[in-house]
Amino acid sequence: MSYLDQVQLSLDYIEDHITEPLCVQELAALVGFSPYHYYRVFGAYVGMPVMEYVRRRRLAHAAAALAGHGRILDIALDYGFQTHAGFTKAFLKTYGLPPERYRLHASGRPPERVKLSRLREYKFRGGIIVEPKILERSAFKIAGYVLQTTTENAQNLKDIPKFWQEYLGSNQAKHLQTQPNVLNHTLYGVCMDMDIETSHFNYYIGLEVTDFAGLDPILAKAELPAATYAVFTTPPTDRSSLSDYIQSTWAYIYNEWFPNSGYEFATGSADFERYDERSLSDTQAVAEIWVPIVKKDI
Repeated sequence: MSYLDQVQLSLDYIEDHITEPLCVQELAALVGFSPYHYYRVFGAYVGMPVMEYVRRRRLAHAAAALAGHGRILDIALDYGFQTHAGFTKAFLKTYGLPPERYRLHASGRPPERVKLSRLREYKFRGGIIVEPKILERSAFKIAGYVLQTTTENAQNLKDIPKFWQEYLGSNQAKHLQTQPNVLNHTLYGVCMDMDIETSHFNYYIGLEVTDFAGLDPILAKAELPAATYAVFTTPPTDRSSLSDYIQSTWAYIYNEWFPNSGYEFATGSADFERYDERSLSDTQAVAEIWVPIVKKDI
């Protein structure tokens, strides 16, 4: 069974059990993934965190139910919302109007089932990607700046580019480079501390350091654990297109490489993008993507 089929199986299960308690662990077990790996694969294929997807599907079914004569509180409780106020807040955020007003025009038509094959729009720019190198790396330290963000409503896709713009457009880079114990000027963009229940995580922009001693106290510090990594190098491109190539490479990793690799994400580790002097080339810019992996249990 392909990854697409496995994720589709979990989508169908969600639909068939939409009024029942659901959790990442249960859905992961259904398709034979670890919770962490399932969380990452689901996000890559569906475009949002799994529990946000569940919440949105419940709201879609609740919206259809509003065409009937049941009490709004009862509908809210049926679809997993504990209070009228909580349901109204979530409904307003998603549909732009409160359920009482939506009810005036509710059609009562149940939402169509989601077919992943229709959602999948994988497109890679830049040709063939070579197979990754599989490397062992010992624990190492980075220092820099940290952003707390979330994958809910794709907020991270807004926050992280803005975070980079602020870093590159200020004196932060120069300040960081002049710190003691800086190993070199290779930049890291690191995703750490992912909480699969809340979808929150920390994103660091930093440099590798040999020690935290003597660093400016305002700097964020993190230690990445030892891990086995699949290391992908993006195809060469002009510097202005590097960001697009990085996103396409991530799509390739999730959609093409992982399903056929025999590996899954290593729980408790961090994935990161690495930008060395090659990333500064005007016409042959590349970046590296380091993904922590473990062998998948068969």
